[in-house]
Order: sequence, then structure tokens, then C-alpha cells
Amino acid sequence: MRRLLLLGVTAFCLCVFVAADTQPERQGDKSSSEKDGVLQLMKGNFNRALRKYKQLLVHFYAPLSGESHRVLAVFEGAAAELQGSEVKLAVVDTAKEKDLAKELNATGLPTIRLYLSGDKHNPVSCPAPRSSASIMTWLKRRAGSAADLITDLSQSETSEELQVVGFFKELNTEYIQVFYDAAIDLPDVNFAVTQSNEVISKYGLTHDVVMLFKKSKLIQAYKMMPETSKEELIIFITVYQMDPVTEYSGQVTATQILTSPVLNHAILFINKRSDFQEIYSAFNSAAEAFRLKILFVLVNVEEPRNGRLMEYFRVRDFEAPLIRLVNLTDHVTYHLPSDTLDVATIKEFCQSYLEGKAKPKMSSEPIPEGWDKQLVKELVGMTLEKVAFNPDRTVFVLFYLPYSQESRALFPLWEELAEAFKEREHVVIARIDASANDINMSMQGPYPSFCLFPALHAERMVVYTGKKKLKDLVEFINEEMEKAKKDRVKEDEDRKKYLRAAKAEEAKKKKKKEEL
Repeated sequence: MRRLLLLGVTAFCLCVFVAADTQPERQGDKSSSEKDGVLQLMKGNFNRALRKYKQLLVHFYAPLSGESHRVLAVFEGAAAELQGSEVKLAVVDTAKEKDLAKELNATGLPTIRLYLSGDKHNPVSCPAPRSSASIMTWLKRRAGSAADLITDLSQSETSEELQVVGFFKELNTEYIQVFYDAAIDLPDVNFAVTQSNEVISKYGLTHDVVMLFKKSKLIQAYKMMPETSKEELIIFITVYQMDPVTEYSGQVTATQILTSPVLNHAILFINKRSDFQEIYSAFNSAAEAFRLKILFVLVNVEEPRNGRLMEYFRVRDFEAPLIRLVNLTDHVTYHLPSDTLDVATIKEFCQSYLEGKAKPKMSSEPIPEGWDKQLVKELVGMTLEKVAFNPDRTVFVLFYLPYSQESRALFPLWEELAEAFKEREHVVIARIDASANDINMSMQGPYPSFCLFPALHAERMVVYTGKKKLKDLVEFINEEMEKAKKDRVKEDEDRKKYLRAAKAEEAKKKKKKEEL
């Protein structure tokens, strides 16, 4: 009897545990839904969906991300085509389902994963699809083999899209598997396999070679080697899929640029309406020499949508044209120190960067030893604002580019100006390299630029646009000093009023506190 009682208690406990385990999923089912054929998953129903569907393709998205919304639209299109198949599409809002996203390690960028046969811990990563056709192609290639890519090339060679053609003598070699693995990871690219000797002899190549066609033209060929990896082949294809120079145009090319396997980017900031063609031609020629090593990008400084990118690199429109190099791993930026942007100069800069000889652009150069003892004070990013906005000094600064002949020609004049004011301690004549230091001020025009900072508590900057003559510069400084004297009197009066009012308010608070 006692044994039967124990068995009954055990069975009851098991029922309780099972009910507790399934209850969240049932609650989850009530609060979840299927929208346009796409499952809306959450922590409560995720495991159940895994068990139900043999192939579950899940998009972990951030609701505030533009890229996430684009992929959501793609998912809806693919869901309609996949109705009745063993593949089910689903999404997880990572902003709402933070615990689930953390558990599945899906808290970073928008992620797409394929879960197979309920395996929660070993999903297959899916590349970001450009269209619903991309998803269909990816799924089809995963389930197929290289034999599926055997194609009649008579029509495909004329396609305007990039065509990747592999010529292989045998279809059971390691080469063909590497080729097919690359095809799976690049669902937006057309892949084909041929064994036609007629095709290969037409282009004077041998077997086991990958050819890239565009508009019926062979643009590049890649000889497969025993050590060739899928990753190397993907880099080759994705680099030559793009033009030598890609213009940054918001979401259209941003994804292509940022997902490129080439992490070194040379960026040309230029006004497309001013001296564009000659500089672009030089940039494009240099790009051809560094394919697979450096990605060349063009940014039009007149395009309003490029404002955030220019702000990130601290580039003002009037500074164009200029070239910056950046590595997307460490985000260290390099500035081409020249106002001559020809092919030789650009190539030399890129080569010095690859060899580790180029100097990175810092927010501030180191403070020069004895900088404040010189007649012309050499400022850097760390000292600029401290010196310029000193309320007891009139500071006149030359913002220059060391590689600019126009800037260097002003150095003797600046020395003469400093000599003229050397007996007046409250006047500071200074200069700063605008290419090597971040200038966090609202500059009005191109360099070289002359800016005077009056002896005021208010942070005011006056830009000089007159003649570059000693007499004119001296008159300008004296005139601005006279204006500042009058402003300083009013400023001091206002400060005294403020201090008296603050003192009275403090006394009032103290008296009230004592009364309490």
C-alpha cells in the first residue's frame, strides 16, 4: 500500500512538471501570431517551433534598424513562395525578446539562422538576402550539389549581371566542392559549371579555373590551387563583383561596402562638380592596382545624405578633395598628406599604408617641446581651445596644411606678424596643422585660414578675409582688439551683476535655513 502511494505521488509530480514545462509555450502561442506567413517567435514558443518544423529560418531583428526592416520585407515575399514546403520562416524581435536573444547569442547585428531538425545549438548562418529570390536560391543550393550548376553558357554569357563560371575536368574533386560552397554563401550571384573544352579554349585558359563574366566580357579568371579555400574564392568574387571604385550612396551601396571581405578602405571625398573627372580617373587607375587589398570608395561631399559619414571622418565639404584610408577592424584613419592627387601619389600612399609606413591621423599631435617659448606658437589639438579661448589674450591663428604650397608661403609672413607683436604679451600669434589635428570648430572656408579669437569670456571667432600683407593684418588685429575692449566692459558689468545676484540668492537661502 505504501509503495502504491509513493508511485501515485511520483506520477502526480511528473504531471505537474510536464504541465509547468508546457504552460509558457501555450501562453506564448496565445500571444504570438503568424503574420504574412512568417512566425512571430518569442521565448515561450521558440522551442515548440523548433520541434515542429524540420527547417526553421529565423531572422533576429532590431526594430529600429533600417536593414532589419528591409530583410523583413524580403522574408514576407519568400514565405509566400515556401508555403507547403518543409521550410518555415520566422522572426524574433530582439528588443522585446532580450533574454531569448541573449540565450541564443543573437544580440549583435541583425542575424539570420537556419535551425535544422530541432537542433538549437548548431544553426547554419544565412547571408543577408537582397531579395526573396536570394533566400530561395540559398535553400536550393544547400540542398543540391555542384551538378545542379551545369549550364548551357550560350545565353548566360550575355547577362549584365556578374556570372561566375567554373570549368572543371572532373566533378568529384576538392576544387568543385570549394566552388559550390562559395556558391551557397553568395546566393545573389549567378554560378555555373561547364566541362566544355570549346568554352575554355575560346578564352585560352586551362581546366580547374573560375571565370567572371559581365556583359559577355571575361573580366577576370582565377586558377584554382590545392590550397585555395572557400574564403579566398569568395573574396575574389565579391571584389570583382564591384567596380574598381564604388560610390557611397546610402543604403544602396553601404551594405555592399561594409560587408566586403576587404577591410582596408581608401575613401575619396570629392565635390563631383569641381575638378572631378581628372582626380576620379587617377583614383580609379590606382584602384586597379590594389584590387583584393584595398577597397576604393568615393563620397560626394555635396550629397546631404553623406553628412553623417563626413562627420564620422571629421571632413568638411570645403576640405575636398582629400583621401583617407581606414581599416574596419581597428578603425585607425590615415590621411594622404598631399594636395596633388595623381595616380603616382595615390599609389605611393596606399603602398606605404600596406607596408606599415604611413602615419595615422590622430585627434591631436603630441604637444611640441617648448612650443610656448617660440615667437609663433605651434598649437595642436590638445592645446588649441585652451589657448584660443583664453579671456585675457587676443589670439590670431593660422590654420594650415603642411603639404600645401599656399600654406607654406605664409610662414614668413606669420613670423613677421609675431615679431611685430612680440612686445605685447597679451597678443598671441599661433598656427596649427589642420591635417594632423581634429579642429572642433565651425570653420568657414578652405585652408589656409586666418582666425582671430578676441580677449573675451565669450568664445568668439572672427575670420580674416583681407589682404595677406603685414600692414593689413596688424590693422585687423588692432581693430578687433578695440572692439573687444568695448565688449569686455559690458561683459564684465554683466558678470558683476550675475555674481551679485548669485551672492544675494545664496544669502537668502542661508537666512531661510537659519530661520528653520
